[in-house]
Amino acid sequence: MKKGEVWLVELPNIGGHEQRGYRPAILLADSRTSVVIVIPCTSNKQVLRFPHTIRLTVSKQNGLDADSIALILQVRAIDRRRLHQKIGELEKSLIKEIDQMLRALLKL
Repeated sequence: MKKGEVWLVELPNIGGHEQRGYRPAILLADSRTSVVIVIPCTSNKQVLRFPHTIRLTVSKQNGLDADSIALILQVRAIDRRRLHQKIGELEKSLIKEIDQMLRALLKL
């Protein structure tokens, strides 16, 4: 597994405003343990009004079946058993954009 892969994941319902359910997510880091770091995605275009979100357009490379929004502000660790299927990979330009947004969000 490598950074920028797009996987279908099952995110648990833990209450609050976090994304949940079966959805695409971007692999950010493989910790080489039972945990991976992901960025959940949504098809709800309304979330673009929030900072730290990036529009993802369907492409053969990323494997998405609908235009989606990467929710950088909801980066999270999940058990790797929640990864169901790799569907694609992000373009290098989008990975760079995500890196920049993460640095801004985390003030790095």
